[in-house]
Amino acid sequence: MYLLCARKPITRSSVRFLTFDAAKQPRIRIGSTAPNFVAPSTVGDLDFYKYLGNSWGVLFSHPADFTPVCATELGEFASLKSEFDTRNVKLIGLSADDLTKHVNWVKDIQDISLGGKKFNFPILSDTKKEVAFLYDMVTEEAFRNINKGPIATIRSLFIIDPTKKVRLVMTYPPSVGRNTHEVLRVIDSLQTGDKLGVVTGVNWKKGDDVIIPPSLSDEAAKEKFGNFKKVKPYLRYASTKK
Repeated sequence: MYLLCARKPITRSSVRFLTFDAAKQPRIRIGSTAPNFVAPSTVGDLDFYKYLGNSWGVLFSHPADFTPVCATELGEFASLKSEFDTRNVKLIGLSADDLTKHVNWVKDIQDISLGGKKFNFPILSDTKKEVAFLYDMVTEEAFRNINKGPIATIRSLFIIDPTKKVRLVMTYPPSVGRNTHEVLRVIDSLQTGDKLGVVTGVNWKKGDDVIIPPSLSDEAAKEKFGNFKKVKPYLRYASTKK
């Protein structure tokens, strides 16, 4: 059984049993506080907030084990774990199958993508779709068919910052594999923006020029960034390279 709570510390008094009622489903948007939960995982029962600590997090979900697209995704995230580590980001997967299946699926993923190396981050078991409900991954209609096979809508990815705020939400169709490098690019952009008070343009990647927000005057921008390129009054580029 899962222990779930949206914003309160996990205690016996805060445990509640979820009914899959669309009117009661949390609405997860950019800026929402990521709901906490305790759920079984491949590394034991996992308290989400404690697992993240002061790190960023990427939570991404799958409707079932032994699915081809999802297997490639988990393998690629695992192979790039060192890249996420350098950005202070913790990975956590989720699948709506049980832990026994997870263990065997991980063996396949190690063979497919990791050259036999050990899989290196936890996968939640969400057999009752309760974390999926808590994170608004599944529609009310899907819950009416909850015991009739995989729920294709459990294909969401969340980037969560150290304050437990949701910074990005992406939901993929089952036929389209995620772009792990896009997830890294977004994290680089968010972390750069938080640090420097800037935004980033189309196809931006780490090291490229950033955009100075219109709220900053030219004088303040020059003091902060030195020389900058002014394309339009509202579009000004600055370098982050020293």
